[in-house]
Amino acid sequence: MPRRTATMLASTLMLIALLCAGVFIPVPYAEMSPGPTVNTLGDHDGEPVLQIAGKKTYATSGHLNMTTVRVTSADYRMNLVEAVYGWLAHDNKVVPHETLYPDGKTEEQSTQENAEEFSQSQESAKVAALKQLDVPVKSWVIVSTVVKGSPAEGKLHAGDVIKAVDGTAVKEPADVAKLVTKHKPGQEVRFTIVPAKEQAAAEKEKRTPTKTQDIAMTTTTSDDTGEKRAIVGISAGTDHTFPFTIDIKLADVGGPSAGLMFALGIYDKLTPGSLTGGRFVAGTGTIDDAGKVGPIGGIEMKTVGARAKGARYFLTPADNCAAAAKDTPDGLTLIKVGTIKDALGALKDIRSGDTADLPKCGK
Repeated sequence: MPRRTATMLASTLMLIALLCAGVFIPVPYAEMSPGPTVNTLGDHDGEPVLQIAGKKTYATSGHLNMTTVRVTSADYRMNLVEAVYGWLAHDNKVVPHETLYPDGKTEEQSTQENAEEFSQSQESAKVAALKQLDVPVKSWVIVSTVVKGSPAEGKLHAGDVIKAVDGTAVKEPADVAKLVTKHKPGQEVRFTIVPAKEQAAAEKEKRTPTKTQDIAMTTTTSDDTGEKRAIVGISAGTDHTFPFTIDIKLADVGGPSAGLMFALGIYDKLTPGSLTGGRFVAGTGTIDDAGKVGPIGGIEMKTVGARAKGARYFLTPADNCAAAAKDTPDGLTLIKVGTIKDALGALKDIRSGDTADLPKCGK
């Protein structure tokens, strides 16, 4: 066989071998790409995203779109060819698998965690919007979760209202941990609670709960590396009673990042006129009960997805501005927001057409 032919054959076989390796050898990476974007003022799957009953609402116009990121599943393993393509693709992002699924987290665990965060973000969005409107909201501290095998298992239950710890009134979720960690591991701590069933019955009957219980348990040691502190094995959260019904109907979405856009949508529906003035505004950001906007992941994917759908303005958490400004899609203005009040101020400028002084990212 001529040397040239042999060399070409060897090169071809080598190329085939490399392609096969690229296709069949998995790599420890996952991919993020722009996901769906939904107008919180509009409909999704045939029904309004925001449904308010028991309170007058007003017509809205324009868009206040929440944005999402699509990710590969926990059990999917990319091959080398897919990873290289993802690295080269402008609108996708390839990241280490553990970035999306740390500590071997399963798809089911990730979905459950995202669902819980999504639910909490909806509650906080309602509270933040109503506070801006000076509508009173009743709040209390509850048991959010109980760790299996912990001292609290069988004694405290999700939904129990925590009134006090060792006789000291609890006003914020953080108070619970502060009071428990005053103890040394192995010491007794006493919770005063309203059982979840009693709280639910009182809400239904529109009365003040009357049944409380004192529950004692022995603290154990935290598993935190290098730190020995007393715990009972619960996480505390906040529950609320609203003066009218606000339902958010949006399936197959998880995580806390839609909080800001839900809050703005609720505010818009409860106030005369249009927040956007008919403009197409999208955005992202977590929100807490006080209306503070927090950072999210995948900001680059969300701006791309929003612009592809027609957004001209994008409400961006202040802590995400630097990353978002590195590669802003053409025609999209990134607006820095730190609170719901910031967002409302920006929307006022947008609908008036006076956008010169908007707090833009990268400015």
